[in-house]
Amino acid sequence: MKTSLVRHLFAATLVLLATSLAVAQGPGSGGPNPDPQQPTAVPIDGGVSLLVAAGVGLGLKKLRDKRRR
Repeated sequence: MKTSLVRHLFAATLVLLATSLAVAQGPGSGGPNPDPQQPTAVPIDGGVSLLVAAGVGLGLKKLRDKRRR
């Protein structure tokens, strides 16, 4: 019981000390300015298509497993 309390107090102290060391970054430059001719400059190409393909593959696998039962 006593060692558990000591461990909890030690862990709480570590968390409090770690949060005092964690400092957010300053505002900086704010990133690149968007192009007025292209307001939505979001790269939706390879990553989204891979996620869709993985979702379709997972769905097909689950359908096959369900039919085999």
